[in-house]
Amino acid sequence: MKKYIIHLMVILFFGACKIGHKYEGSQINMPDKFAEHTLDSTNLANKEWWKIFNDTILEGYIKEAIANNRNLQIAIARVEEFRQNNRIAKSDLYPAISLNGETDSEKVKSEDASNDTELFVGLSWELDLWGRIRWQRDAALADYLATEEAKSAVLQSLIVDVANTYFELTAYKTELEIVYRTQKAREEGVRLAKLRYLGGLTSETPYRQAESQLANTLTLIPDVKFKIMSSHNRLATLMGKFPEDSIVATSLKQYKVPDTIPMGLPSELLIKRPDIRQAEQEVIAANAEVGVALTNMFPKISLTAEAGVKSSDLSNLFSSPYRYLSAQLFNPIFNAGAYKARQKAAQAVLKQKILAYDQVVFKSFEETSNALGAIKKFKKVRSSLEYLEELARGYLELAELQHINGVVNYIDVLDAQRVLFDAELRLNNAIRDEKIAYTQLYKALGGGW
Repeated sequence: MKKYIIHLMVILFFGACKIGHKYEGSQINMPDKFAEHTLDSTNLANKEWWKIFNDTILEGYIKEAIANNRNLQIAIARVEEFRQNNRIAKSDLYPAISLNGETDSEKVKSEDASNDTELFVGLSWELDLWGRIRWQRDAALADYLATEEAKSAVLQSLIVDVANTYFELTAYKTELEIVYRTQKAREEGVRLAKLRYLGGLTSETPYRQAESQLANTLTLIPDVKFKIMSSHNRLATLMGKFPEDSIVATSLKQYKVPDTIPMGLPSELLIKRPDIRQAEQEVIAANAEVGVALTNMFPKISLTAEAGVKSSDLSNLFSSPYRYLSAQLFNPIFNAGAYKARQKAAQAVLKQKILAYDQVVFKSFEETSNALGAIKKFKKVRSSLEYLEELARGYLELAELQHINGVVNYIDVLDAQRVLFDAELRLNNAIRDEKIAYTQLYKALGGGW
């Protein structure tokens, strides 16, 4: 027995070997800063980003989507699947123990029946001499962690989709209000133009021009209503429910956004963005598969042991014990290069995953830089359009006053209405785009719900 124990200890000692190259982390170097943007010691991803907009309605919709969205639930279920696969892979490192019982009866012609009863405990264990099972465990763990990051990416995209759809819905509702307000103004303009025409104060032309402007405004209403319905339906779907009238939105102009943008260091993207972390886990898994392919070319040793009792007389069953111990060696000799080909294929997959990881990092820097630039752009656009709207409103008031006093023609009033209508629509869209740019920056920086 001592000899067996010594041999087993020697085998376990050599079993600590693990052939292959350990993953050493990313070698990619990030720039020191984002172009044309100053650095900050904080990061928007570290903040409760929804508080930027101070909208409890939006926050409630996001929480409802997190609780009910089907795509997110699928991602969560997938995480559980790979978590259990990881447990399976880890269990291969330990001996498998089974309890078995068997009884049979045999009768040949006139002879007495013979009965055999057996009860035994079996143990089987593959010794992980070269680290193959441990590489399999590492691959399963990395796959599991990759699904965790994929779930985080789905969560992040869901939050952004809800916010963007909400802002679009709000913008379309505001646009419809602008169209309705313009419709009323132009209906009044048609009424006045008709009275002046019938009274002989003007020709028919201003009257027809007013009608034409009104008709053009009316053509916009069906399209805007469809956009509202479409955004309404999408928001309901994101929240995991059928569309209903209870979905409301806050006016875009009520939002306040910060003047400065805390974006943090570019290197923080490597630890913030779930898609980067997912890509890294996929590299780790691929590296582990290379280790599996390499160690498959080495011999495998399995131990099998049985201990039990067996007797033809049930009453004497426990008085007839037996034990059995065996070791099996499997050593591949010739397989037409299949093992070597599998190793090279695994190395090719690893190379692909490394390149894919680098690409995700490059893409993350591009998206963050673009998001910062978009916020800077839309701030300026919004400010300019606010000034334009103010000028257009003054222009309309002046044109209406001068028209009443006979200084200008009605065509000048129509032109002023058109300029104000265009300025209001453009400002509404700029406010929407600025809000969406903040959500895109939140996503680019790696989330942080």
